[in-house]
Amino acid sequence: MKTSLTGIKPTNLPHLGNYLGAIQPALSLVDEYRTLYFIADYHALTTVRDAEALRGHIRDVAATWLACGLDPERTLLFRQSDVPEVFELTWVLSCLLATGQLERGHAYKDALSRGESPSAGLFNYPALMAADILLYDTDIVPIGKDQKQHLELTRDVAMRLNHIYGDDTLVVPEALISQAPLVRGTDGQKMSKSKGNGIPLFEPPKKLRKSIMSIKTTSEGLEDPKAAEGSTVYDLYALVAPERALQMKQKLASGGYGWGHAKEDLFQAIEAEIGPKRDAYLAMRADEEQLDAILHAGADKARQIARATIQRVRSAVGID
Repeated sequence: MKTSLTGIKPTNLPHLGNYLGAIQPALSLVDEYRTLYFIADYHALTTVRDAEALRGHIRDVAATWLACGLDPERTLLFRQSDVPEVFELTWVLSCLLATGQLERGHAYKDALSRGESPSAGLFNYPALMAADILLYDTDIVPIGKDQKQHLELTRDVAMRLNHIYGDDTLVVPEALISQAPLVRGTDGQKMSKSKGNGIPLFEPPKKLRKSIMSIKTTSEGLEDPKAAEGSTVYDLYALVAPERALQMKQKLASGGYGWGHAKEDLFQAIEAEIGPKRDAYLAMRADEEQLDAILHAGADKARQIARATIQRVRSAVGID
């Protein structure tokens, strides 16, 4: 069975877009691939400067994925930092990467365009990301279209190492382009932590309803017909309750059904989907010892793969 690997950066609390656009599609791969999910805590250091916040976000991420259906008996879930071999491989790869490749990294270029002085960590970010992937003999990396650059760099450096030191040293991964839907936020733009337009995943129902009621809509009167296509309320409803989407579309087109009614129906649909997972999340989040035990158990298994990879690399490059 081929291996699929996904990294999750622990920088904030999850929102509905993460659930619909990332978590659900990723968890669907478990029947087809050997799946590994790691919490990229060292990647988070490029932006997170609060140690307690980072500890909290790591456990938030772990509890979220477990509550949403990740089975640690079938999928490895672990912290990036619990597998130190990743840093050894990062150095080896860095010695084969050209600085020009790193200078073309999206995050580094974006920081420069904003007039910032990027850290060396941000500059070397793609090298660590490549090591994350190559360390676990990854065959498939699920990515969005905007993430192709990182995987192309990973493939390039893996092929370069294999060409120099031996074709069987590293597995060269392939991209699995995600067909995940675009999930729009309360302002109609792509739901994003940085834009502040997210619908919280595990907040209490009262806060969830308030967020949904803030979604921007057009200004037709109650009795006027309304177009479902292009509206954030309808698009979200179609993602959460696809079997009832046509019914909402027809009610909007018929008139006598306002955006307030549609938002209330959306709230009920999201609450039905998320409510049980919220309860599971809160129970798991309250038991930090159990969360840490799951992460450590996953790391122990991940390190078995990592050690074998590092031994091959060491032998190939002449450091036995």
